Amino acid sequence: MTGSDASDAAASFRLAYIPGATPAKWVRIWNERLPDVPLTLVQVPAAEACETLRGGAADAGIVRLPVDRTLFNAIPLYTETTVVVVPKDHVVTAVDEVSLADLDDEVVLHPLDDVLGWDRPPGEPAFERPATTGDAVELVAAGVGVLVVPQSLARLHHRRDLTYRPVVDAPQSSVALAWLEEAYTDLVEEFIGIVRGRTVNSTRGRARAQAQRKEQRAESKDSRRKPAAAGRSAGKGRSAKAAARGRRGAGVRGGRRDRRGRR
Repeated sequence: MTGSDASDAAASFRLAYIPGATPAKWVRIWNERLPDVPLTLVQVPAAEACETLRGGAADAGIVRLPVDRTLFNAIPLYTETTVVVVPKDHVVTAVDEVSLADLDDEVVLHPLDDVLGWDRPPGEPAFERPATTGDAVELVAAGVGVLVVPQSLARLHHRRDLTYRPVVDAPQSSVALAWLEEAYTDLVEEFIGIVRGRTVNSTRGRARAQAQRKEQRAESKDSRRKPAAAGRSAGKGRSAKAAARGRRGAGVRGGRRDRRGRR
């Protein structure tokens, strides 16, 4: 493989994303702006997203906060509404929103992959914790209990026999774009620009190309400056010679006047 081929092979971008995240819009814009750089999506469980970035399996990731800020840079994207998932005939459906106190008498399922970080989950605990949010949703459908999750996960596991309502005082989960600080690249900057809504003209990506243009401009200035300097040096030489001749001429003329004056 030649150096050029190796460079082409390396020109790719891998984006990790957690369940519930929807990066499709950003991927579409990426494909429009950088058609020569393929973007690969890597779906990972929320708890494994940062480890995926640390292991180099992705260049950046859509993750849930918090992240270790000594290792990662992160741009918060949004904070999700927390909802309770219930059967469609549940009493909760009679209102537009609920509080945690409204769930005190409910069996509230607490899956092992929970992302809300409860100090203490509301309601009555289930006999055992479901392994995943998907398993918990199945138990809700079976009438075993209710489930409190970020809204994106309720939508991800949507069933026609279930619905959800906002929980106004529940913990919330924030989503961010994160990357390993030591693995920052021009392509990461390109994706940051897309996520932040920069236009093609305002994007600050392609830093390498910009640096090359600056170097070219600097070289061009240097090449223009050198002939001018040479010209000035030559001019200085001619000026010095002319000045010397002028001084000698002035001395001769001055001497003649002096001799005539003494006569």
